[in-house]
Amino acid sequence: MGYIKSALLEETGYAVLDMYGKEIDPKEWLDIEYVDWKSSGDTRFAPLASAKGEIECNGFWNHQPPRTDKDGVWIPSQTEKAPTLTERALEPGSNVGRCRIIELQPNTYADALYNLHQDDNNRLNPDGTGWVVRSFFNLTDDKDSFFVLRDNRTDPNGETRIALPAGAQLVIDTQRLWHAAYHPGDEPRYCLITSWESGPELDAYMAKYNGVNKVESVPLDQETIDAGQAEQERRIAARAAALAARGQREVLAMSEA
Repeated sequence: MGYIKSALLEETGYAVLDMYGKEIDPKEWLDIEYVDWKSSGDTRFAPLASAKGEIECNGFWNHQPPRTDKDGVWIPSQTEKAPTLTERALEPGSNVGRCRIIELQPNTYADALYNLHQDDNNRLNPDGTGWVVRSFFNLTDDKDSFFVLRDNRTDPNGETRIALPAGAQLVIDTQRLWHAAYHPGDEPRYCLITSWESGPELDAYMAKYNGVNKVESVPLDQETIDAGQAEQERRIAARAAALAARGQREVLAMSEA
């Protein structure tokens, strides 16, 4: 049968929507509670909706009973402090799973390439239902930052770089695309991330904001690209060697026990 997916995301896996032009009080993302949760960099997260309405960020399948990333439970102590952001997450009318604000500390382009990852959005998602994708609503004005998207983690060909000024709105199939943010600023970057279920509601929302599935990449000089790629390859190899060595040590320790 397959899953219900959005035609707009079929070709490239992403959509860039119109900029959100209204002012939002920074207190909505600065005055709520964060938890240490690492994801592609030096990060913390402030959940607005979670599996059971608790201030935690675990995948819904890690709870009892385990379930897919849908039907998130809103956290009153958080949503009361972030009413506009909660309203934005609910605006499409799509089923919402996890919803949280990410705080990302400054990094390098090489960091972003090493941190490229795919999300686990559809574990336990029943066949014939809507495919879960993620929206990214940039809150801080990170004019020099951009989102890196790749079909293949280690292949720079076809890399898409999407600018992240305040109000930028993206919808991405993050289970399909490798992704991470490059943020060279002096202050943390804040962004609202919401798991949405694909379907007619999400399609109408993307149409309302004139979603397009191809944009011109943020320019980046070839020297930076090459240096970042080389550093990515070095770090991946170093991690693989460290894991292999640890495995050998564990095997040796077991044999000596």
